[in-house]
Parts: sequence; structure tokens; C-alpha cells
Amino acid sequence: MLAASLARLLHGVVVVDDLSGAVELVTADPELTVVTKDGDVLGAARAAGGSGTATSTLDVQAAVDEARQRRDAVEQELAGLGPTLAGARAEEAARLADVEAARAAQKAAEQRRAAASTQLGRVEQAVRSAAAESQRLRERRDAVEARRSDALLALEAAEQQLALASDEPVDDEPDTEIRDAAADALDAVRSEEVDARLALRTCEERARAIAGRAEGLRRQAASERHARARAATAREARERGAAVAALVADAGERAGLRIADSLAAAVLERDAAAAARDSRERALGEARATAGRLGNLMEKLTDAVHRDEVMRAQSRLRLEQLTEKVLADHGLGVDDLVAEYGPDVPVPASLAETAEYEAARERGEDVVAPPAMPYDRAVQERRAARAEKDLALLGRVNPLALEEFAALEERYRFLSTQLEDLKNTRRDLLTVVREVDDKILEVFAQAYSDVAREFAIVFDTLFPGGEGRLVLTDPEDMLTTGVEVEARPPGKKVKRLSLLSGGERSLTAMALLVAIFRARPSPFYILDEIEAALDDVNLRRLISLLEELRSTSQLVVITHQKPTMEVADALYGVAMRGDGITTVISQRLRPAS
Repeated sequence: MLAASLARLLHGVVVVDDLSGAVELVTADPELTVVTKDGDVLGAARAAGGSGTATSTLDVQAAVDEARQRRDAVEQELAGLGPTLAGARAEEAARLADVEAARAAQKAAEQRRAAASTQLGRVEQAVRSAAAESQRLRERRDAVEARRSDALLALEAAEQQLALASDEPVDDEPDTEIRDAAADALDAVRSEEVDARLALRTCEERARAIAGRAEGLRRQAASERHARARAATAREARERGAAVAALVADAGERAGLRIADSLAAAVLERDAAAAARDSRERALGEARATAGRLGNLMEKLTDAVHRDEVMRAQSRLRLEQLTEKVLADHGLGVDDLVAEYGPDVPVPASLAETAEYEAARERGEDVVAPPAMPYDRAVQERRAARAEKDLALLGRVNPLALEEFAALEERYRFLSTQLEDLKNTRRDLLTVVREVDDKILEVFAQAYSDVAREFAIVFDTLFPGGEGRLVLTDPEDMLTTGVEVEARPPGKKVKRLSLLSGGERSLTAMALLVAIFRARPSPFYILDEIEAALDDVNLRRLISLLEELRSTSQLVVITHQKPTMEVADALYGVAMRGDGITTVISQRLRPAS
């Protein structure tokens, strides 16, 4: 059903790129209705204009709003970059602090190195002290070992006495003082043994530490010995070098005396050679001056010879060119030319004199023929100059001038005919343009009046108590004027559509579209989620407006709103079955009329 309706509506409709193509098609076939990509509709009996290209106030305001949004976005971006810049500066300060810390650490390291040098001197002193202390501890260890041996001997003797005393029968109670004294002696011996062992261990530890230090000191001493040996070797080498230098100095003094004698003799020889050289240079200068004069003279003579040769060559070339020119122009050889027109041959009278003589003879006058004159080069050159001037005034002879004139005349007639055709065509086109402009003005004025009237009605329906109207931006020029939409919901005083809420802007847009639909009805309309930004109250108003449209046109509405679905005649949706395959579901809510 829909396809059949579309076929009937689009029957005889052709889409072209521009208005000139539309005019050509309509002129060729008046039964067609031609639509351009700009929205212009042109037929044999009607014409409708598309959207204007002039920038309206709404477009300008939208551009201003977009520029402000971009400015706000840039300001937000700058605000976001502020902390980043501060962090970068803080990081730079931290890096500078690290550099200062590194410099301080370097200075501290140099101070530590100096302190280490000082500490090394103290350590060397401590090593020497440790060597003495090691010797002292060795002696003390030997003494402690001796005391320990004595204590061990005394302990063994005491233990033997104790064993003997234990084995002897005790007749009576032993004396407690003797027992206490023996016990005290035993404790003292044992304490002394423990002290001796501790002292021995301490001495051994100190001895090992001192031995390690002594080993390091021995290595340092060995290095020092090697360094001293190298220094001695270097000193011996320096002594040998000094001896050799003394010998060389002595030999140099003797050689200097000999060189002084040789130098004095060389000075005498040099003076003699300089005098001889000066005399030779003077002679050479005189010879060079003479050679230069002779060379200049030779160059002048050579240049004169070359010039003579060049002139002779040019004369020969000129003579050859003249010979060839005479032969080409007159067909005469040089010998024949000289024999007939040479300086010895008398020059005949000029053409003017000959013509005058002939004219006098024709008149019957008794005149004498002009005599031939002897050759005079100056006179003949003046005659030749006058003849060349007269020839130049005549100009070149074009043998194809008549054919060229005929071709240019034919071309002129053709271009004149084409120009006249173009003028006639231009007048016809201007007449058609004026007619089309008049028709466009008529159609646009009528359409604007109808749409403005319907917009006021529809806006009052969607916004009870509000005011909406359409205003022309340039009423004086209907061909380029734009259309502005003024909308004032009840209780608001707004100057721009951008200040309206999302739902109000949607309803205003729908009011304009529905006004266009009502002014120029269409068989069907397709609406895609037009009520997405509307609340329940505005949605009910929009549904009531759609109810009015459905009485004259067929509506295809894409929606997710339940109230809109409730007023539909049929619903179509897409669902997914359990096997994952989508299927189209349809449901008719009202019986077909």
C-alpha cells in the first residue's frame, strides 16, 4: 500500500543538480515535475523555491553561542592546565634544590677527602703506635702465660693436698679455718686463672688485629721501598743525564767557538754574494725592462697584423655575401655586374626624367632625350636612399590579402550572427527569470502567510496562553530574506530560543513543522522520537496535535513513550527470541478503517 502511494506521488518527478538543468528539462517535457537538490520545485504550471541561503538571526545567534561554548571550554582547559603548570614549576624548583644538594654533597665529599687524608696520617701514626702496643702485649702475654703456669702448678698441688687430706682418716673434726683458707686460696687461684685466660684471649685478639695492621704496614713499607727504589733509579738517571748534559755543554761551547769562526767567514762571503747579487739584479732589471718594451712592441705589431687579417677576412666575407646576394636577387655574376653597372658605365636617366620625356613626346613637344650621366657614388647613394624610402612607404606586398579579407569577413558575419543570437537568448532568459522570480515571490508569500497563520494557531495549542509568530528578516527582498521564529511560552519573556528548556525547544520545533504540514499537507509523515525531551503534560499536548494530523495524513512515529504507543493504530517492534535470532513483532490496536 505504501509503495503504491509513493509510486503515485513520485510519478513524473525528476531530481537534478541545479535550477538551470530543471529549466531545460521542463522546457523539453512540460509534463515533468523537476526538483533540485536545493529544494526548488519547477513544473510547467508551478514553481516552488527552496531554502534561502542568507544567514538569519538564529544562525548568527547559534554561531555566537557556539563560540561562547568554545571559549568556556578553552577557559576550562586553561584552568585545568594551571595546576599542571604549578606542578611543573614545583618540580623545577625541586630539581634546582637537587642540583644545590648535589653541589653541597660534592663540597662535602671534597671535605671528607681532605679529612680522609688527615685521617690517613693519623692511621699511619696509629699503626706505628699499634706496632709498639703489639710488642708490649706480646711481653704481657708472656708474663700472663708464666703466671698461668705457676697458677696451674699451684692448683695441682692444692688439689693433690686436698686429695691426700680426703684419703687420710679423720680422727677428729678438721679445723674450719684451715678449710676456709684452702677454699679461699682455691677460689683466688681459679679467679686468677680466669683472669689470666681472659687476658690471654684479649691479647690474642689484639695480637691478631695488630698482626693484620702490621701486614698492611708491611705492604705499605714494601710499596714505599719500591717507590724509594724507583726514586733512586730516577735520581741515578738524572745524574747520568746531568753528566751527559755537561759533556754536551762542553762540546757545545767548543762547537760554538768553531761556529763563530765559520759565521765570521760566512758573513764575509755573504756580503760579497750580496754585492754580486745586487749587480746581477740591476742587470736583470735592465734586461727585463728592455724585454718588456720589446714585448709591448711585439704585441702592438701582432695586434695590427691580426686586425689587418680580420679586416681582410671581413672584406672577403662581405664580398662573398654581396656576390651571393647579387646573384640571388638579380641573377648576375660579378663580372657581368661590373661590365653592365660598373663605375665606368654611364648611369641612365632616372625614371622620373624618362617619364617626363615620354609625356612631352606624347604631347608633341620637341624635346631632347635625357642624356646618360657619368657615375657619381654620392649621387647614386642618394638615389638609392630615396628609392628605399619609397619602397618602405609602400610596405610589403601580401599576395594572400584577398583570401584573408574574405575569411575575416565571413568570420565577422558568423560572430555577428552568434552575438545577435546570444542577445536574443539573454533577453529570453531574463524574461524567464523574471517570470520565475515573480512566481517564486507569489508562492513564497502565500506559503509564508499560510505557515505563519498555522504556526500561531499550533503554538497557542501547544503553549496555552503563549505567543509565537514568524518574522521575515528582510521583507523588502523576498528572494533573499530569512525567516525568524519568535516563541514566548506563557509566563516567560525570552529573546532567544537558546534560553528555552529542552522540552520547550522541542515543542517549538514541532509547532513549526506541524504548521508547515497543515499549510501544505502531505499524505504521510515520518517522526523519529520527537517527544524524547517532553514531560507528561507537554507530551499529552503533542499527542492531541498528532490526533489532528492523523485525520488528514498517515503518521509513522518512532517512539519509546507509552502514551504515544497507546494512541497508535498499529505497533511494530523488534525482539530477540530464545535462540538469539531477532524477529519483527506487529500488533494492531485499532481495527483498520
